[in-house]
Amino acid sequence: MQIAVSQPTSVRNLDRKADSVLQKMTLEEKIGQLNQLSIEFATGSEGQKNLKLEDLVTQGKVGSFLNTQNMEYKIKLQKIAMTKSRMKIPLLFALDVIHGYKVAFPIPLAQSCTWDLSAVEKAERVAAEMATAHGIHWTFAPMMDVGRDPRWGRVMEGAGEDTWLGAKIAAARVKGFQGEDLSKNNTILACAKHFAAYGATESGREYNTTELSERQLREVYLPPFKAAAEAGIGTYMNAFNAISGVPASGHVHLVKNILKGEWGFKGFVVSDWESISEMINHGVAADSMEAAYKGIIAGSDMDMVSQVYEKCLKKLVQQGKVKEDLINDACRRILKMKFALGLFDDPYRYFDVKRREASLKNPAYKEAARDVARKSMVLLKNDGNILPLKKDVKNLALIGPFADGKFDRDYLSFWTFGTEQKDVVTLLQGVKSKVPQTNILTASVCGFMGDCKENEIANAVETAKKADVVVLALGENGERNGESRSRTSLDLPGNQKELLKAVLATGKPVVLVLFNGRPLTLEWESKNVPAILEAWQPGTEAGNAVADVLFGDYNPSGKLTMSFPINVGQIPVYYNQLPTGRPATKTNEMWKSGYADISNNALYPFGYGLSYTTFSYSDLSLSKTSFGSGENIEASVTVTNTGQREGEEVVQLYIRDLVADVSRPVKELRGFEKIKLNPGESKKVTFKLTEEDLKYWNAELQYKADAGDFKVMVGPNSMELKEKTFSFRK
Repeated sequence: MQIAVSQPTSVRNLDRKADSVLQKMTLEEKIGQLNQLSIEFATGSEGQKNLKLEDLVTQGKVGSFLNTQNMEYKIKLQKIAMTKSRMKIPLLFALDVIHGYKVAFPIPLAQSCTWDLSAVEKAERVAAEMATAHGIHWTFAPMMDVGRDPRWGRVMEGAGEDTWLGAKIAAARVKGFQGEDLSKNNTILACAKHFAAYGATESGREYNTTELSERQLREVYLPPFKAAAEAGIGTYMNAFNAISGVPASGHVHLVKNILKGEWGFKGFVVSDWESISEMINHGVAADSMEAAYKGIIAGSDMDMVSQVYEKCLKKLVQQGKVKEDLINDACRRILKMKFALGLFDDPYRYFDVKRREASLKNPAYKEAARDVARKSMVLLKNDGNILPLKKDVKNLALIGPFADGKFDRDYLSFWTFGTEQKDVVTLLQGVKSKVPQTNILTASVCGFMGDCKENEIANAVETAKKADVVVLALGENGERNGESRSRTSLDLPGNQKELLKAVLATGKPVVLVLFNGRPLTLEWESKNVPAILEAWQPGTEAGNAVADVLFGDYNPSGKLTMSFPINVGQIPVYYNQLPTGRPATKTNEMWKSGYADISNNALYPFGYGLSYTTFSYSDLSLSKTSFGSGENIEASVTVTNTGQREGEEVVQLYIRDLVADVSRPVKELRGFEKIKLNPGESKKVTFKLTEEDLKYWNAELQYKADAGDFKVMVGPNSMELKEKTFSFRK
């Protein structure tokens, strides 16, 4: 039977439209909408090998597919759904569009280092336009996990260690993906993941457990997800981890009470890959029946590939263990999103071959990727102003495993579906294009894992000796970070450090360019290498973007959103730690909370990043010394470009609650502004603080602000700050 619906779809009518379909469906068809299957590949599962997908579509036993880029096959499946199934409900096609599609943008962690919300939104807007042009309705992004342990490979997908900034970036990414109107065919349904506290897994180990209090959950890990809900995101994804012993996919309090209850979320929740059935492995479900029961009562609406809903929910309803109303609610939520996307109006609206081909030829997409990539790069060190390199350099040596992009995903990292290596601009190509008159000397060194042979190092040394300046391109291959890529060592992989030492020994000026997806431990490098540029995994336009920065066509403006530890023994190290009863003021201070061998501080702290110019901060002032509820206070600072080049600076404001019901962080980000200044130019930057900026979750789980004294701190990063004191009264 054909379902007739009016056009266009409006938010007000979604419930009515969904109910008009729901009331005609059988129980089996409702459960089918809750079943998502994979098409082209599986991540650690063999469970789908013998499934006849087209038959399941005909029978109405599947409502969504993931993992296919084949538009023609998606069209075929959609036609089956719309012509052969009884209810003719359109299918929903999903893919992990994490940092671009076809045109890869920098990894999300790098994007956050732009401190430019419009750039972040632009990246996801381009990703949405390209992905939807290739028949993708739904992306499993953005990831909103606060990450404070760089051993966890998935920090590359997030926005770093700060909750407040993470919430701002989450909202920007949702807006980029979903736009203002989901019914437009160039918008993509977004998914907030991993709900929740996946970034706090023990030991930085993928799929591991998380142990934390609800106060910590609400204070640190939930705000980005709440910001996504407020931004109108359509879906959430369960995390793989258990939270204090309860797997996220079966966490009634987290999903049903907080997300759908407190926050009033009206979209649907999808499990992560087999995460509902994995409750058996967690030891909280005896079998598939119990796993399906716990998933559906918790509010997990869609089962990704484990098939326990499809196999067990009907029996659970028949046995009286699960009310059909729960099935109805889950199905209704899914149908509403299909209506919101306009799929009932036109199931084929995302399948436009002409639009697909046009998207591949749009130069604006690569231009945007290049712009975001260079904005994301962070200048960590520049002794002697080696950078920017002079364009009239005669002989330049380009050495290292990332010099010529010889390995797949060198500059791309994880989750770059649709992007072909042949379309990636290598560092060598970018440099050659930038300085065609320069004699570029290259040395092919190191394998996929960063292992350099003795003869390769010797060859690199001889190459370096012939050059006026050496650019060493080192780091971790894109396949060494991302999902299931946890590491216990954060040093440069393999023996790349030996290569670095050997080249430095030539006495030639050396610039170290890092390609990586997480903070690395760079204690030796920071002491011995004169110039270090953190390029991250910059995406398709990698070579062009890095060359723009190296040769000064773009003045680096990125600031770290995740602290770089001195060594792994410090982890987790993050700027907004709680104070202790015995705070350390120096290394090896007896009877204090510190280390005997190194500082408590990060090597490169949150908010840190240099420029080719310099900035000074002066005249920090407050509009008043106290304020009350319903009022505000303004903090102003004058920033001056004291160098010789135009540059951008991220002015950062932090606060500290000096006396509270519970111990409060030593500083918390509450504002930033990115400004551009000409040499000698000054600008007064003003931030406004309200009661909302002072609120926190106390021991009784009340969200409130304390009356009392606060510090306000302003500066270029979380360590170099000027401060004033004010009071808040009630």
